[in-house]
Amino acid sequence: MLHVTKRREFIRQVVTGCAGLSMTHLMSRNTFGFQTGNVLAAIPLTDDIALVTGAGANVVVVTSPDGVLLVNGGPPNSSRELLEFVRTHSAGKNVQAVFNTDWHLENTGSNESLGNLGAKIIAHENTKLWLGTDILVEWENRTYPARPKNALPNQTFYTTGKMTFGKHEIRYGHLGQAHTDGDIYVFFPAENILITGDVFRVGAYPIPDYCTNGWLGGLANATKALVGLTDAKTRVVPGSGPVQTRAELESQFEMCNTLKNRIAQLMKEGKGANEIIAAAPTKEFDAKWGNPKVFMSVVYRGLWSHVRELGGIV
Repeated sequence: MLHVTKRREFIRQVVTGCAGLSMTHLMSRNTFGFQTGNVLAAIPLTDDIALVTGAGANVVVVTSPDGVLLVNGGPPNSSRELLEFVRTHSAGKNVQAVFNTDWHLENTGSNESLGNLGAKIIAHENTKLWLGTDILVEWENRTYPARPKNALPNQTFYTTGKMTFGKHEIRYGHLGQAHTDGDIYVFFPAENILITGDVFRVGAYPIPDYCTNGWLGGLANATKALVGLTDAKTRVVPGSGPVQTRAELESQFEMCNTLKNRIAQLMKEGKGANEIIAAAPTKEFDAKWGNPKVFMSVVYRGLWSHVRELGGIV
């Protein structure tokens, strides 16, 4: 039986160990791994859909005769530069709408500016709730203050939705409790382009943020749902990094599902904190996804919040 004291000790060890890493890199790289201060560049996906890189996270820009739609808006420190870049490269058109794929700053940093301009801010209802309150992210040792009213999403949904922007049909949907509990995808079916937000990562372990109800089992389920939206020709835009294929989504699902079962089994066997770390459950995946330290800290805590779904631990 894994005692409460062992669980607390494990969490203390991994969170304390990660806090120094996170805070050390805050000036140039936030904890979720997004670079800031890079040169902005637009990569065409179609004639009027482009991926903008260098803003601190991937931003997808859709241009129509009447205006511009964004999927995510980069972090606050890149917002002004990003919006000027978008305006310049869309012949001066205004941003009419933006999707937030979750509440994190690297995706919602332009909300206040766009809200002041009367743009539609579309997100899951849970994202609006998180943005409207102070959020203590325990494993980062950081509190994110509530955002001003004009930065909050002004069009929310619970399950799925559809809209048309210019000539483009857009489908979007909730991905459950995964990276957070407000994650959404945005899909352009005619163009076969899927934007996943931070549920899908490239070159680093995805972060199931238990402080806003993410967990590894939900991340596996969400990744599987994303796979179900794709085919071999789908261009998949992750939260950061280059455009990917369905095969990489499938790879992430296999990793998440394997580790969920493996770590849960170690917990069921009564392994203590040091024993779980020593077992190196992620070892075979580290070459592809990198250092698992932060990942392990949030995964362990999140799994303890979902013991019923795992069939019980103790």
